[in-house]
Amino acid sequence: MYAMQYRTGALVLLVLILACIPGCTTSNPEPVPPPEATVPVTVPTPESTLAAVPSADMALQPADLPSDYVLRERSVMTSPEVSQLTRDLGWKQGYYVTFDRTGRSRSDQTRVRQAVSIFPIENMNRVFKLEKIELSESTNPFSSPNEIPFPVVGDQSVAYRMTDTPEEGQVTYTVIFIKKNVFERITMSGTSTDYEMLKDIVQKAAGKIT
Repeated sequence: MYAMQYRTGALVLLVLILACIPGCTTSNPEPVPPPEATVPVTVPTPESTLAAVPSADMALQPADLPSDYVLRERSVMTSPEVSQLTRDLGWKQGYYVTFDRTGRSRSDQTRVRQAVSIFPIENMNRVFKLEKIELSESTNPFSSPNEIPFPVVGDQSVAYRMTDTPEEGQVTYTVIFIKKNVFERITMSGTSTDYEMLKDIVQKAAGKIT
């Protein structure tokens, strides 16, 4: 009887052990995190180094100046109208426009002139450097150009003022700048020049280069 009880107890113990094995040996699997959402990467389009519009479309318009300025002349440039040095630097095309002030006294002579030129992009730094040297060294019998503070325009810019030019008692401001493959020279000269107005129209001119 003892042996039977022993066998019965052993059998029960074996059943309990076998029942425990799956639960004891199997661990709960770790949760698998959901895959991260793929975020599309936006690659910025590189800005073009070349102007997207022709030189004529970069010219100032009457609406860009005060109402007492009128358009006097606008035209494309031709190769004979530019210097040999300019042609050597790869000049491609150009455009100029001239405005005069009216409605003031007969002795008032004030003019704004803009010249736009297109060059190969690889020559722009040299174009600016040579034009700046030429401008800084220009003189008349009465005075020499003085570099003046001016807001930065385009990629490089500089501004000068000369007194007693083009005639005695008059003033000439000249601003040159490059932006992309465009070189511009804007002058304001005469008896009633306006530095603040000049800053405004130069910024408008630079904004037309896209």
